[in-house]
Amino acid sequence: MSSQKMFKGVALFFALVGTACAQDNLGLANGYLNFTTSNFQFSLVKDAQVLASLKPAGDSFDFLPSDLLKVRARNGQYHWGDVTFRYREEGGSTWTSADSSTSRKVVTANGASGDVLASSSLTNTLPTGPLTITREWLKVSEDIALRFTVKNTGTKAVEIGSLGFPAEFNSIFTNRLATDMQKLCSLSDPYVGLDAGYIRANPIRGTGKSLVVTPLSGSPLEGYRNLAETSYSETNYGSQTFEGFYEWQVLTKAYADNEWKGLEPWNPATSKTLKAGEEAKFGVRFSIAEEVRDIDNAVAKTGTPVAVGVPGFIVPRDLPAQLLLKSESAVSSITASPNGAFAIASAGDKKYTLTASSSAWGRVRVTIKYADGKTQTVHYFITKPTTDVLSDLGNFLTTEAYFNKTSDPFKRAPSVMTYDYEKRAIVEQDMRAWVAGLSDEGGTGAYVAALAKQALQPDAEEVAKLEDFVGSVIWGGVQSSDYSVKKAIFYYDKAAMPNYPYDTSINWGTWMSWNKQAASYIDRAYNYVHVAVAYWSLYRVARAYPTIVSKDWQWYLEHAQGTIIRMTKSDIWYNDVGLMGETVFAEILADLKREGQTSQANAVEAAMKVRATLWHSQEIPYGSEMAWDSTGQEGVYYWTKYFGFTDSVTKTINSVLGFMPAIAHWGWNGNARRYWDFIYGAKLGRIERQIHHYGSGLNSQVLLAAYRDDPSDSYLLRVGYGGSTGPLTNINQDGFPSAAFHSWPNTLKWDGITGDYGPGFLGMALGSGTYVADDENFGLVAYGGILSKGEGGSVVVEPRDAVRKRVFIGPLKLLVNIDAGSIEKFSYTEGGAVSFTVGQQEGAPHADNVVVWVESTGAQTWAATGLSESRGGWQVPLSGQSASFTLQVS
Repeated sequence: MSSQKMFKGVALFFALVGTACAQDNLGLANGYLNFTTSNFQFSLVKDAQVLASLKPAGDSFDFLPSDLLKVRARNGQYHWGDVTFRYREEGGSTWTSADSSTSRKVVTANGASGDVLASSSLTNTLPTGPLTITREWLKVSEDIALRFTVKNTGTKAVEIGSLGFPAEFNSIFTNRLATDMQKLCSLSDPYVGLDAGYIRANPIRGTGKSLVVTPLSGSPLEGYRNLAETSYSETNYGSQTFEGFYEWQVLTKAYADNEWKGLEPWNPATSKTLKAGEEAKFGVRFSIAEEVRDIDNAVAKTGTPVAVGVPGFIVPRDLPAQLLLKSESAVSSITASPNGAFAIASAGDKKYTLTASSSAWGRVRVTIKYADGKTQTVHYFITKPTTDVLSDLGNFLTTEAYFNKTSDPFKRAPSVMTYDYEKRAIVEQDMRAWVAGLSDEGGTGAYVAALAKQALQPDAEEVAKLEDFVGSVIWGGVQSSDYSVKKAIFYYDKAAMPNYPYDTSINWGTWMSWNKQAASYIDRAYNYVHVAVAYWSLYRVARAYPTIVSKDWQWYLEHAQGTIIRMTKSDIWYNDVGLMGETVFAEILADLKREGQTSQANAVEAAMKVRATLWHSQEIPYGSEMAWDSTGQEGVYYWTKYFGFTDSVTKTINSVLGFMPAIAHWGWNGNARRYWDFIYGAKLGRIERQIHHYGSGLNSQVLLAAYRDDPSDSYLLRVGYGGSTGPLTNINQDGFPSAAFHSWPNTLKWDGITGDYGPGFLGMALGSGTYVADDENFGLVAYGGILSKGEGGSVVVEPRDAVRKRVFIGPLKLLVNIDAGSIEKFSYTEGGAVSFTVGQQEGAPHADNVVVWVESTGAQTWAATGLSESRGGWQVPLSGQSASFTLQVS
């Protein structure tokens, strides 16, 4: 449903009833304690001394859900100022748990003076035990801080195995209009980096001041644990409209020994032992960043180390990474775990080059120890060389995930279907009809990836299988002759399929188990994108490698265009919102123009202008099937930019920056906020923050395109490139692509099925490449390539990215795309020409020619020398293994 239509009469009624009946265990009726510093204005609940409101000084924006505090005042509802812990006395083996939110009592206020703004003993609100806790709210250099003093008042030593600070932000969307969410809500992300760890929170709109929470001494962000709360109707904790909250964990051993046993946490689990009479202090500091790009500076100002990486923290084996550490203290040591995964060499000035070993793969933790005693962890993911990753992916999906059971009564064969890696089997049945029905994102993820892969790195055998699938199952099965697309071709309907052996262990009683009629509906606009991707991918293959296809390119391009137009008709829902992967519509439009198909191109352009004009008229143009989403921005950005709606373009870039962070962790760097699609497109279905779900690849296109327009803004590239490489991590060493990674610390694994993986891979295919940047931290660097200096001061770059067909040279504002083969090398001199070497792809069919398309985002116009024009670009003959060409300013 549209985010503009969130209020429903019944939901509102129950919300009002719930509000009236909500318990006040916090003591709100007894008032608040209000404070101001130069940086903050904030309030504590007087009786509980938990944080009620937190605003930047002179600003009305509140990072906390203070407007909902009356319905979040029950026992068991968490706030900043609460504490959870587990301990055991010397000689004991069982951990005892305690939680300040469980059974609240009025805390005992202590005297406050100087920089101590408020202090209280938590004895009344905690169970009886050997540990006493005093909580203080402090002023620290005009920031505020939360500090706990934990004292062992018993006679035996006490081991503290867990200590956590619940972290509350206003990420509650329940019963809010889109305009209210935009005005009130904020989004948070963690950097689980020990003494360098922090939490960042941005206004959902992506503009305005941001909040950073950093560790006080001895309070590393060791773990980030999801918190369980009872769900009440007023807010619906743990739902699509309210993800839930997490806690900053300083110590995690008690969880590693139990709920997380057998897993590899982000950081080694630790505990702390207090002797009888001994005490220790722990806490966090709250600071303001002027905007999202200022977060690193705000963190550094607190004395917390900062790490910046190129090309990010997802590293192919054949691409050395660069790491810059910003710290007040000298580096004492830097190591990698597993041992030998990286060879680490110092380049001076706290810069390091990390070269992956030839066998390394997967998660790698780099640990930095500083002379002042701080420890930082930076989290990497090493992949195979990208060409190998794509080769593995294509092979897996067209063999293991290739369904060829010709007796299938649903006529799904031959096809690339959802695959369960844990069972090593194709998912032929699922209570979610679309997952087994070759539609929706959850049922098309495998085939969208398999087809988009061919546009980058074609394989003749794979193409032959995919042509059979597209020609006999998509066309005439999933899609009818009028170009309408069904919601699924699998369904649960015993009347229609009386002899089909439906699995009796599956719950077929939910709304998701569509019958034949429901599955045949054609009204979901999102489904048209998947089919368009299939046609466009094979069009590109047929155009560049005509000898390996059975249909000519015209057929595929015609069907791609027809699918777009059918999607825009009045009987289709959601065609007025941005769609996942719809940048492919732009590629189809460009190819229609290049092929001289003017009337078809004009029809697409006119249809897209209607949508873009609508979006430009809306205050919040990012509606979807969900109350809040990170999917509409891609389409809104492209088409409002295409038609010159500049204000909407800027607003959309900011929106993406609000939910995609720059963090020294492969899982969160460029990770688009998503937390509900495990329910609809994964095996382990629950509300949970997803790591590199398809939003990363899709939204990276917005930031990378924005960077191409403004190469001086390297922050856009840092975040965008992180998102664009995210889909590589989902692909395991066998080539299986998982829907997403489960981030909860009791799981930390890739989901078991392909699910809705495909759109993320598509986003990578359409936006990623090798980007040369004049970076504010590193100087001239290549994201996705190896950069060196050549003769005469020239810059030489060898691409190592997954696309190998796209290059952007930031200092020249020059974008180059090719349609076949790969870009092997390019070089340039400032103010001079740019030379390219293109070649055949290993394992791919032979390309006779390469078409080169050139765009400038600056004032200069570039042209190829000595080449004939072709399809809006220039044609490079490629009779042998490689060829060269030169671009010059014309």
